[in-house]
Amino acid sequence: QVDVPLMHFLKGKGGSVQKQIEQETGVKIIFPSGKEETLVVLEGKSAESIGKVSERIAKILEEAVQSPMLDYSHFISLPLAIHPDLVEKLNNFQRSILGVSASNVDSDKDEILSESSVDEIDEAASPSVPVKQPVQEEKPVIVKMDNKGSQPEFDIDKSIFIKPKTFHLTVLMLKLWNKDRIAQASDILQSVSSQVNDALENRPISIQLRGLTCMKGSPARARVVYAPVLEVGGEGRLVRACKVITEAFVKSGLVLERDAKQELRLHATIMNVRHRKR
Repeated sequence: QVDVPLMHFLKGKGGSVQKQIEQETGVKIIFPSGKEETLVVLEGKSAESIGKVSERIAKILEEAVQSPMLDYSHFISLPLAIHPDLVEKLNNFQRSILGVSASNVDSDKDEILSESSVDEIDEAASPSVPVKQPVQEEKPVIVKMDNKGSQPEFDIDKSIFIKPKTFHLTVLMLKLWNKDRIAQASDILQSVSSQVNDALENRPISIQLRGLTCMKGSPARARVVYAPVLEVGGEGRLVRACKVITEAFVKSGLVLERDAKQELRLHATIMNVRHRKR
């Protein structure tokens, strides 16, 4: 059994890994025809040769799950789109950059909302596991974004903007390459619900999104543009709550060692070039 996200590591670029193994061992590797099937069949002249290839495949897959080439598949997030005023401000910001009228944006609404939002990873493959927290309805999130005039000279493709209805804070990126890991992640998230509430002191929290900055690189080479997060009051409750979540996932082993060492950077993605329609 080879999990679907790991299949291409066994194949290699242009089938290079598969061909090398077959040429060196005389064992044929037969991949499943269906995209969601995981059974890989080995055909050889002896049980010994098939056993050696199985061990070799196991080593390739072991290296694959630690490889930076393995894409993130899921993420933990805090939803922001529950605030209608914030969604509208984000819509206004997008219009100001794109230089389009409200009517033009609204005409695309059905198309926009039918698509999955992609942050650093493909959210279409990410089932949502909510943990209920109190919502402060009377104090919506404050976002300072200039909406004066249109800027068609920016020449920015509309498709790279995140969809306002999926606006969120990214807390943690995960690589969950099979159903067992997805189920485990769901259980962990549910299990820390009370601890998250304790970290928040069982009361609402207000944040501000201050300015825009680029992730990993200069503005000229930016692939992700996001809004940094500031907790109103500076009590640190939001960071403590997020650390409860991240520490639980690190302890479970679902966060790779390399990722566990990364500093927590709460952010709200505004634009991501992975959105771009080809």
